[in-house]
Amino acid sequence: MIALFSLTLVVFASSLQVEAQGWGSRIKVYANKGDNITLPCGLEGQSTMFGNRIKWTKLDDDSTETDVLISMGLHKRTYGNFQDRVYLLEMDDNDATLVITNLDMNDYGTYKCEIINGMNDNTVEVDLELRGVVFPYSPRLGRYNLNFQDAEAACLEQDAVVASFEQLYREWRNGMDWCNAGWLNDGTVQYPITKPREPCGGARTSAGLRTYGRQNKSNSRFDVFCFTASLRGRFYYLIQPKRLNFDDAVDACKRDGAEIAKVGHIYAAWKLQGYDHCDAGWLADGSVRYPISRPRKNCSPTEAAVRFVGFPDKKQKLYGVYCYKPEP
Repeated sequence: MIALFSLTLVVFASSLQVEAQGWGSRIKVYANKGDNITLPCGLEGQSTMFGNRIKWTKLDDDSTETDVLISMGLHKRTYGNFQDRVYLLEMDDNDATLVITNLDMNDYGTYKCEIINGMNDNTVEVDLELRGVVFPYSPRLGRYNLNFQDAEAACLEQDAVVASFEQLYREWRNGMDWCNAGWLNDGTVQYPITKPREPCGGARTSAGLRTYGRQNKSNSRFDVFCFTASLRGRFYYLIQPKRLNFDDAVDACKRDGAEIAKVGHIYAAWKLQGYDHCDAGWLADGSVRYPISRPRKNCSPTEAAVRFVGFPDKKQKLYGVYCYKPEP
């Protein structure tokens, strides 16, 4: 129960969205999953005979830095998951712009560029934001059954990653209201409230992100907020002559050259593509859901939402199926 924990209400100002432009500033770049994007960086003034020393790193949540690319003259090296996926644009002698190809959901975050040429130097930080959607998730076991490692695995299984504070904040600003607390990727546990009420922290409190702060990643158990990016494939309800059980649903998608869709797929299709279908269908985690973007009687009369039917007995032949066909 939420009432068992110490609760702090945190409402963050809209200045979170402010960004500066120009060298030596903080820059924000928006992109889609699978895109090739550029993170700008460079030097002002005339270059010298010394040549540029360039270092790109990714700033982690605990303030550590992960190497992405290091360049010293003709010698360049890329690291980790960025190997064979990043290179310098080098439009001129002062250009240290980084190109990242085939973006995945683990690429979002803050990158730092450090460029030195003789006595000239510059540092630029770039926030890379993936367009996507945050959704709450709890497994078949029920609510508040995930430690942090379980939460990471649960999101990954649904074609998603654990959401960041900034992503949840943005969803709250767009009207997200959810009364169950969930992990975020910084190890905090929070939940978004737009309509204050007694079971969700109190009716007299202000709307905002409510937080339990950082929790023990091994022993504490909550739900999780996942983030999934835009689809690079086709999500659809597969028309079938009869209702299906779970195994039938998996086989039906395979016969259609697809796979049974994941929870991340249905949320991305609903929020980012406006997908709307009133038939409940199986998903890969064994849940049954359906996406409504146009509220109406007998579907979702009051709000646009991904409606959750539950985790029924997988042997029940009561539902259809949603499939996902990735782009080749």
